Amino acid sequence: MTLRNHQELLVALAILYFLATSLPSVSAHGPYAWDGEATYKFTTYHPGQNYKGLSNVKNYFHHLGYIPNAPHFDDNFDDTLVSAIKTYQKNYNLNVTGKFDINTLKQIMTPRCGVPDIIINTNKTTSFGMISDYTFFKDMPRWQAGTTQLTYAFSPEPRLDDTFKSAIARAFSKWTPVVNIAFQETTSYETANIKILFASKNHGDPYPFDGPGGILGHAFAPTDGRCHFDADEYWVASGDVTKSPVTSAFDLESVAVHEIGHLLGLGHSSDLRAIMYPSIPPRTRKVNLAQDGIDGIRKLYGINP
Repeated sequence: MTLRNHQELLVALAILYFLATSLPSVSAHGPYAWDGEATYKFTTYHPGQNYKGLSNVKNYFHHLGYIPNAPHFDDNFDDTLVSAIKTYQKNYNLNVTGKFDINTLKQIMTPRCGVPDIIINTNKTTSFGMISDYTFFKDMPRWQAGTTQLTYAFSPEPRLDDTFKSAIARAFSKWTPVVNIAFQETTSYETANIKILFASKNHGDPYPFDGPGGILGHAFAPTDGRCHFDADEYWVASGDVTKSPVTSAFDLESVAVHEIGHLLGLGHSSDLRAIMYPSIPPRTRKVNLAQDGIDGIRKLYGINP
């Protein structure tokens, strides 16, 4: 299941529902402080009952790939939602309860990539791509065999500071040694293999961004080449993000290394250490490829260690 397969509400809309309505004391611009009473409300929800807003929760899981297409979603805590929660919990190595426990809610609210989780994993026999290890997009798209160089360009607008461009160049350099592809910046945005855009809200594809927090970026499977970052985030392109005075600061290079993995054909991983793990908390730096990502890209491109 690729990003382009989703044609309804964006994942972020459901996340914002959680933040803005279901957890009214938590700011949508910084969902990192928890109000015990508001959170406890979710933990009291039981299967077989109706709760206002669960249709939005089902949309959240639908757009991450955990619930199949349906004409509409209701507010019933039904078997479909229980199954989705259990699979989500298993994928994220959480206690599998089928209910909204605290750790599950915290995972849901952690800022993340907008690409869906459940995709095809040829490393395992299961159809759920995040059970363990690396995953691929459906049909395992990749850049043409024999490709040794890909060009990338930044959208002319908005103009980016050189520190932003340098951070993304460093992110590309993390992949070159393992995929044997060089990445060369070009000024021709229209003809570049990879097109990088920083944008806010609606930005020309079906997947609008949601403002600070929530969805940080998304990238399309090969050979589409589009890679988008939410311009409304507080990005740290140089210096130590872990010491940023801004509690909602995100390390640009870390997120870029992840999104480049998608551009090359990797899906998400359930390994917390992996660069392709979907979520990243603020003020976190994670730029080095774990063995999970290295093994996945080598398998996809037929590269021997």
